[in-house]
Amino acid sequence: MTPRRWREAGRRLARRWVHLLLGGALLMPYFLLVTVVLSLTVPGIDVFTGLGPQFAVYAMCLPLVAGTALLFPLVRPLESAAAGALCSVPQSSMVSEPAGSWAARRRTAGWFTLHAGVGALISGASLALPPAAAVLVLYPFVESLREVEWLWPDGPAAWTALPAGLALAAALVAAVHAAGALLDRCAPVLLGPTPADRLALAERRAADLAVRNRLARELHDSVGHALSAVTLQAGAARRVLGTDPDFTREALAAIEETARSAVAELDGVLGVLREVDEPDGPAAEDGSPGRAREPRPPTLASGLQGLLQRMRAAGVRVSGTFPDEEGAVLAALPDQLSREAYRIVQEGLTNVLRHAGRVPVDLSIKVHATGRGEELVVRVENPLPGPRDADASHGRGRRRGGRGLRGMEERAALLGGSVESAPHEGSWRMTARLPLRSGGPGRPGHVEQAEGTL
Repeated sequence: MTPRRWREAGRRLARRWVHLLLGGALLMPYFLLVTVVLSLTVPGIDVFTGLGPQFAVYAMCLPLVAGTALLFPLVRPLESAAAGALCSVPQSSMVSEPAGSWAARRRTAGWFTLHAGVGALISGASLALPPAAAVLVLYPFVESLREVEWLWPDGPAAWTALPAGLALAAALVAAVHAAGALLDRCAPVLLGPTPADRLALAERRAADLAVRNRLARELHDSVGHALSAVTLQAGAARRVLGTDPDFTREALAAIEETARSAVAELDGVLGVLREVDEPDGPAAEDGSPGRAREPRPPTLASGLQGLLQRMRAAGVRVSGTFPDEEGAVLAALPDQLSREAYRIVQEGLTNVLRHAGRVPVDLSIKVHATGRGEELVVRVENPLPGPRDADASHGRGRRRGGRGLRGMEERAALLGGSVESAPHEGSWRMTARLPLRSGGPGRPGHVEQAEGTL
């Protein structure tokens, strides 16, 4: 073994020893309590007259130690922190939260009893054996020790005290090593996650992943759309800067409006982060705690017309049909469905900008009745240069990036719907089907199917 490994082994042994002494210190209040109770209830008892009474008191302390861990859930994080700092147990293998279930409390009780019980034995040995080992080592060399009448023989046999003392010290070190290894092996089992803890952890991870995916979709759709539109508008303005100042002014105004809208939507996305990090916001109107009000995400009713104006300013000719041009039908859609449908329309139009440029776009938003109920059907269709170039100029670009189409599919899946995107008779067609839930008056199942033109 190299000197470096010797040093590492020595430091690990020292940390384990401290951890065991900590366990002995934790048992000491219980030992004193049981001693006082026995002295008051059993006349004439003296627990310090021999090892037998002391071990009896020690055995009475262990149920009290276990009961403490059962009653106080905070024992688990405290013991996990101590085991992680003083033992060679990875902190990730243990739970640093209070024990919530009785299964977790029982495991913590087993660990706390093991730590305190084994630690008390090692602590007692650490107090008694080093002085005895030192006396045995010095026995052959110190005449005054040999003059004391005790069990070790004098004369030539006195030299046997030296190896006996060294063996006693080695036995203590071996006991500390074995006890520390035992605790290291038991810590991940008794302080690790229970099945309920693993389920709760999986749920938290799933919730965190859902939030991350939601933020990724919002940033991709809102900021990505704005950047695509601004890029085309700026490029068009640059090309006619010296020949058509009126168009340049219009393009710059469109860029300003697009950027302002993107900043507002970005504030809404950042509000989601603040909701996650700061769940308690200002008090609500009724005095109850609430969240800070953030800009509401756009919906089909509130944001569709502005989206179409920005697309037209970018040079995309959008036409088509949608329910009730005045917006009553769109306003009656459920908020979540309307928000997700708006993002799907936005991403569909943005993909046209990215992969097809300034081409005519047919946008259709309709409510259809199916055998399973009603569904909102969103269709975005634009021509392609030709059947041979369909994949190269439009479809391949989408497959290479993939985030926009995947985001639309995720949004539709959250509502139980689907998204299909593929070439269709010389055009690229994206169709999203989002089911509507039946409800009372004012819900989508009860609105009229009026149609208007974009």
